[in-house]
Amino acid sequence: MAGSNTVARTRKRNYNNMAYLFVMPFVVVFLVFSVYPVFRTLQLSFANYKGFGDIDYVGFKNYIRVLQDKYFWTALLNTIKIWSLNIVLQLGMAFLLTIVFSDIKYKIKGLGFFRAVYYLPNIIAATSVAFLFKTLLDWRYGTINQILAKFGVDQPINWLGQPFTARLSISLIQTWMWFGNSFIMLMAGVQGINKDYFEAAAIDGAGRWKRFFYITLPLLRPILLYVTITSLIGGIQMFDLPFLIGTVNGEPLGATQTAIMYLYKYGFASRPKQVGYASAIAYTLFLLILIISLIQFKVMNRKED
Repeated sequence: MAGSNTVARTRKRNYNNMAYLFVMPFVVVFLVFSVYPVFRTLQLSFANYKGFGDIDYVGFKNYIRVLQDKYFWTALLNTIKIWSLNIVLQLGMAFLLTIVFSDIKYKIKGLGFFRAVYYLPNIIAATSVAFLFKTLLDWRYGTINQILAKFGVDQPINWLGQPFTARLSISLIQTWMWFGNSFIMLMAGVQGINKDYFEAAAIDGAGRWKRFFYITLPLLRPILLYVTITSLIGGIQMFDLPFLIGTVNGEPLGATQTAIMYLYKYGFASRPKQVGYASAIAYTLFLLILIISLIQFKVMNRKED
């Protein structure tokens, strides 16, 4: 009897060891490509490093330089301006669609179809989107200026060559790409709310706006917090569209240079490279995102209480 138990335990142990073998490839890839770069970047942020050779540690000099670098803060302000308009329009459209599709009065059919249509821009490669809109917004031959000319606008608008219109264009493109994702998140949250609340409120005479503000919005607070924080993280890390669209003759406009583009300039494009300073910029952005996220958590939890 004891021998059979020992055999059973041995087989179970071997079975568990086989499970570790299946998990090991993911763990190795995660450690090499996710964990190691994080700690390596932290190490280099305290050094004067050009991408090769010895590492010359300089303490907090790189962080002090970031705090005193007015061009970095200008790039961060540009990022916030582009992201702010984007998040307002993105959540506004997502909320509007959520109200329409969740209203028991309308009972709109085909939600799955609309979900796919609205989410479709999110799965298109950013390079394809940038090429499309750079063609549409071309101030000489672009389709949009040609359409405006049909309505009497004789002077073509240099959409991507002027600071305000360039930021506006990038914000609107980002909204078009991401509002479908926010809509799906919010709609999933609405579908998780007990429909009895809406029916009881409708019987008591509450209109759709009252139902939205007093039932839907409070119960969507966790989903809304998730959407805003992930949008903030994505907004601060904005790089592809401004880099591909907001450039003139290969150089970024001052108004469209984002914080990550500024990081890219020192970490990859400058000669010689300033990898240590770029790493300090990366961790400064990380700390800013962390602080803003903690503030959002505190504010949302206070409202919930």
